[in-house]
Amino acid sequence: MENIYLIYAGIFLLTLLLGKFFEKFRIPWIFSGIFVGTLFSFSTFSNSLGSNPSFVFLANLGMYFLLFIIGFEINLKNISKQNKPILKTTTYVILFETILGSIVLYFLFDLHWLMALIVASSFATVGEAVLLPILDEFGLTRKAIGQRILSIGILDDLFEIFVIVIVSIVVGGTKNAHFNIFNSIAILAFLFLLVYVLFKAHKDIQNFKYRDVNSLLLFVLFFVFLFIGIGEFIDSSSLGALLAGISLRNLVPHSKLFFIEKEIKALSYGFLAPIFFVWVGLSVDFYAILSNAWLVLLIVIVTVFAKVFGSYLSSKKELGVKKSIFMGLALTVKLSTGIVVLSVLHDNSLITTELFSVLIGTSIIFTLLVPLLLPLFIKNWFKDDLAS
Repeated sequence: MENIYLIYAGIFLLTLLLGKFFEKFRIPWIFSGIFVGTLFSFSTFSNSLGSNPSFVFLANLGMYFLLFIIGFEINLKNISKQNKPILKTTTYVILFETILGSIVLYFLFDLHWLMALIVASSFATVGEAVLLPILDEFGLTRKAIGQRILSIGILDDLFEIFVIVIVSIVVGGTKNAHFNIFNSIAILAFLFLLVYVLFKAHKDIQNFKYRDVNSLLLFVLFFVFLFIGIGEFIDSSSLGALLAGISLRNLVPHSKLFFIEKEIKALSYGFLAPIFFVWVGLSVDFYAILSNAWLVLLIVIVTVFAKVFGSYLSSKKELGVKKSIFMGLALTVKLSTGIVVLSVLHDNSLITTELFSVLIGTSIIFTLLVPLLLPLFIKNWFKDDLAS
């Protein structure tokens, strides 16, 4: 094995430099890790790196902490306040893409219909982290169209939880030769019960006097690994990480909430997440993307049609034709929780490297094109909104 420390140095430097370049085009820098990983996949040490225990361990931690952050940012109170039009649009865009996507996957990739539905539903999630800076740059976060897009992203988080629960059950059933569905359901129920108990006891825990911020951080890390460890019993560590984030948002004192979020994000985005995305890039077969370019194009067309048609059908009366189409285009952006779910499925051999590569390649196309195209639509279709 090559010098792993020098490889880590190269990962962080290349991610930083390429990320700075991406930011010029409104693309979040963190996704540059996938391109670094793809670049590494052509090197002679790619196989040894991908199987290196320390690299795999840190990559898994990166995945878990990304899920933790997603859970930490889920505000169930905000989700419960979403009105019927938001719920309607979210249902339409996710349902249409899931149905059409599962049909494509079922017939063209020879997947079992249940797996086709799971993969399609994970791919249907929205990467709102890419949209926020674009909408904010043009002042649309204060407009009805921007608020609706971001609200759909918030409600989409609830759907992501459901997908991860289903994936956790499926993975547990396929990995464990002695799988007992009742034991699996019991542990899942225990995880959710633990979340409920922590929600109920949040006032008492918040009032606990921590010696300093470091003590609070240790408290947070204890719960993160506790949830991950419990989930590990049924190969549902990813679900445990997500639920840890949801729980801890209500346990951390409000005065310390921002600080803890800042510290965890610094650890995740600055250290662990780049390694996870490089790991994803290493798993991508670039030649599979090229040889299946027509499938990538087909999935792009199906995704755009599903999102735009669902948005148009559910919102044209309230927003008009242009805004409903624009919203559908904005919601096509990927690389959110979906990439984690796809990685879990691929790592457990539930989907082939060919399918994984095609879907990641398609996600990258949307993540590159949406930040480039949305500003053009905004400048041409929202002149009155920008002027006001």
